[in-house]
Amino acid sequence: MTEPTRQDLIDFVVRESRLLDERKYEEWNALFTDDAFYWVPLVPDQEDGINHTSHMYEDKLLRELRIERLKSPRAFSQQPPSRCHHLLQTPTVESFDAASNNYVVRTEFHYTESQGDELQFYVGHFLHHMTVQDGALRMTLKRVNLLNPDAALPAVQLFI
Repeated sequence: MTEPTRQDLIDFVVRESRLLDERKYEEWNALFTDDAFYWVPLVPDQEDGINHTSHMYEDKLLRELRIERLKSPRAFSQQPPSRCHHLLQTPTVESFDAASNNYVVRTEFHYTESQGDELQFYVGHFLHHMTVQDGALRMTLKRVNLLNPDAALPAVQLFI
């Protein structure tokens, strides 16, 4: 792939959420570039994840550590295992810049995480920043903007 279509970008976002719902974490993590971040800001309109506290600001190593913990039968927090479901509105392409190989897609979502008898609900929108690398679309950043990021949220076990 040299230049993605708008539909390629939309399909990427839908597939990315499906991989999480199906607990295919290694495949999901492979969708990121090596220097990419998975970010859940702590406050609305947060400028960055380096100079401000976030719910999550995970690079490749931190994502890999979380994935290994989720797979471990010794992870007490995963007894019983958590499950999740993403309900997505149709993604919209916010930026399509083939010349600089930068693309941004916004997707409104409802996310549900369950563990045993407990359910947690999160609402907001994703911003997927993407590039074409080695012939495939890859995320350079996945930003999860929650509707209420500044609320006292319970521990999120999986990836929103």
